[in-house]
Amino acid sequence: MKRIFEIDPWKIVTHELKPEDKRLQESMTSIGNEYMGMRGMFEENYSGDTHKGIYLGGVWYPDKTRVGWWKNGYPEYFGKVINAVDFTKVDIKLNGSSVDIAQDAFSDYELVLDMQKGLLTRSYIVEKDGQKFRLNFERFVSVAQKELYAAKITVENLSDRPANIEIRSYIDADVFNEDANYDEKFWNVLAENVAEDHSSLTAQTIPNNFGTPQFTVEMLAAHVTDLEAKQAETSEKHVANVFSGELAPGKTAELEKRVIVVTSRDYETREALSKAAKELSEKQAAFSFAELKEQQAAGWAKRWEKADVEIKGNAESQQGIRFNLYQLFSTYYGDDARLNIGPKGFTGEKYGGATYWDTEAFAVPLYLALADKSVTQNLLKYRFDQLAGAYHNAQQQGLKGALYPMVTFNGIECHNEWEITFEEIHRNGTIAYAIYNYTRYTGDKEYATHDGFDVLVGIARFWADRVHYSKRKEQYMIHGVTGPNEYENNINNNWYTNMLAKWCLNYTREVAGEVSAEKLAELDLTPAELAKWEEIADKMYLPEDQELGIFVQHDTFLDKDLTPVKDLPQDQLPLNQNWSWDKILRSPYIKQADVLQGIYYFVEDFTPEQKEKNFEFYEPLTVHESSLSPSIHSILAADLHKEDKAFEMYSRTARLDLDNYNNDTEDGLHITSMTGSWLAIVQGFAGMRVIDGQLEFAPFLPKEWEGYKFRINFRGRLLSIDVTKAGSTIKLLKGEPLTIKLNGKETELTVA
Repeated sequence: MKRIFEIDPWKIVTHELKPEDKRLQESMTSIGNEYMGMRGMFEENYSGDTHKGIYLGGVWYPDKTRVGWWKNGYPEYFGKVINAVDFTKVDIKLNGSSVDIAQDAFSDYELVLDMQKGLLTRSYIVEKDGQKFRLNFERFVSVAQKELYAAKITVENLSDRPANIEIRSYIDADVFNEDANYDEKFWNVLAENVAEDHSSLTAQTIPNNFGTPQFTVEMLAAHVTDLEAKQAETSEKHVANVFSGELAPGKTAELEKRVIVVTSRDYETREALSKAAKELSEKQAAFSFAELKEQQAAGWAKRWEKADVEIKGNAESQQGIRFNLYQLFSTYYGDDARLNIGPKGFTGEKYGGATYWDTEAFAVPLYLALADKSVTQNLLKYRFDQLAGAYHNAQQQGLKGALYPMVTFNGIECHNEWEITFEEIHRNGTIAYAIYNYTRYTGDKEYATHDGFDVLVGIARFWADRVHYSKRKEQYMIHGVTGPNEYENNINNNWYTNMLAKWCLNYTREVAGEVSAEKLAELDLTPAELAKWEEIADKMYLPEDQELGIFVQHDTFLDKDLTPVKDLPQDQLPLNQNWSWDKILRSPYIKQADVLQGIYYFVEDFTPEQKEKNFEFYEPLTVHESSLSPSIHSILAADLHKEDKAFEMYSRTARLDLDNYNNDTEDGLHITSMTGSWLAIVQGFAGMRVIDGQLEFAPFLPKEWEGYKFRINFRGRLLSIDVTKAGSTIKLLKGEPLTIKLNGKETELTVA
């Protein structure tokens, strides 16, 4: 655990710049607007250790993966997000010397991410040539105009004599990925244009051999400044506008940089790309920088009005939940069905910027409650549109049906680790679960019985082919898998995987009874195939130990040395940074919820005794070295009235990045797991469930808090839930009357 920012309910603030924490600061002050985003790196020169990263939604590259151990069925490429052309870069020269606070003496440093307004600011006093100057930086990516990056630099002369100032404003395509092979770079410059106060650069991703698209981007930078424009410059990889002047004692100079970013995802030709960039640049030019900031603040105000969680009496918890919601909405807000939620969002290169099963497992429940149902429909459509890729993935393994990828940009599996690609097939079940979850929460069966049914049938056919029948036990089994606990590979009969396969077959059969005869015929789904699915589900082997009263994680799990985590020396944690992979695989230690993930999905279907025994057995063996782990344990602990454990796990998921619990935040934030802090409050502390179509709550108040309050959407209604020491109050703010259950008693809600 390491805390480098001050506690503030709406801001991420620090007054220190320690070189060893620079990357950590950059991760935690990342900004984005779903269309694009960037780490909180400096715009100006910084010669110390830094990770500069700008990323564009849906822009990626298929890197080669074929190596000596390549086997049949492996993905042909590893898809990864690429560092975009750097349109933030500036060089500030004072009396002819570039500002670089890795080298220059500086003081009064302040870095602030204002989550309420979506604004990143930074300031410091720097000494150059015996003079002092105050530099102030403001920047944001607009939620009002998605293609707009806006920044303002102010330089104040604090000395008693004039100074010369020059600012070079770049668009620079000479960028690299830290994970690139052999220093490979990914952008070819196609065109450059410069004028006195504006410039543009068009670049295209380098060719690939896999038939995936090349992406073309154009950045057009316009400047507003009281400095004098000088001769602009170009080179093979960049364009730059140059502005200079004399800065009198006590005076300030300002430079606004407004960049329009457009990509070939939205425009088919370079001519259309350039035309759009020009028109959008002219549109933003009609507003002052102050007005653009007001639009930004107003856009975020609308988001917070729907989504804010107010916590009384605990500023650490308050900051944690708001930070997570801010970064989550900066990554995805449901405006583009072609996009999804990468585990690192726009905050780093790790995990390749691709889509994982995290979306369906953790993000869908949040978006169902905090946004219009069209947002979740877009997430479901994303998977439907990639159904052909899922069929391709299954065929690569010699299997029938559809296997959704563990990692993807386009539906094709693009992860290059065998234990993930081949074995972590449980992700297929979560794709189906998201359809069920959407239907259960909204009451809308339209998707499940139409496009969603195509997805369900593809998944069911995969499971029916992936199982094998054990004549010895007269049951169906699934061997050679990796469950959610990635600290075990190539195991047999993972309870969670088998349980989900069984559930998927039964759920698809259930939905089949509600679809049209035409749909069944279209998919060639016969009574014989449905009967086979029923047989497999009825005879699915689910490992269980009657004596312990637990579901067994996999066939040989109980043969391990089941020493609890608390008995490990603390200097050996986290295991993934201290143990060999071989030692981890042989250990009993669980990276994240596995059996408990399945219980969480269907929490109302298990008895209190089943939940209690499984939680008490597995949680002490769990190291929570996946960011996805604490929230599930918090929710189940709350369900079992283990309030202290529920709060402990909430605190970990809420401040996982802010306090760098897993010692890996410098690589980027854990975006998808940020949903967990909201889930822990709403599904955990407030006990929200939807059972047989009825909304239920069973709230408790953590003793560390004085109260908490949040809002949700549910079937066309807007509800407010307020929990205090005096009790729980649920109000219907909008919509038709609704009957809910509160602590087991039915309550009729009407708009006051």
